[in-house]
Amino acid sequence: MSSPIRPEGRVASAFRFATELVAWVATPWALAPHSVPLAVVSVVVLIGLPTVFSTPGDKRNVIVAVPGQVTIGLVVLQLVTAVAAAWSAWHAVAAALVSVLAVVTVVLELPRWRWLTSR
Repeated sequence: MSSPIRPEGRVASAFRFATELVAWVATPWALAPHSVPLAVVSVVVLIGLPTVFSTPGDKRNVIVAVPGQVTIGLVVLQLVTAVAAAWSAWHAVAAALVSVLAVVTVVLELPRWRWLTSR
């Protein structure tokens, strides 16, 4: 459920979460043939950083408060990782779909990002 103070709808949240899921699956998939420990660390980083660091007002529970730019950077990390890992590990059709998902996510995230940078 989105916070009433930030300009984000459920659609934007759903697309962001879908992209995060792709990053969480595709990244270790792409890294595992090279290094299983690195694949495990990638998931810990991709899930752990946004869990620990968040902008007050953007999430209900803030463990470590950070400026909005850091939250945006963490989302961009997820987006870039999802796309790069998909292109590295999956068939071109699947990777292209992930790329489209990432672009749509960015468009839907823009109001939230404006809000995060205005804080």
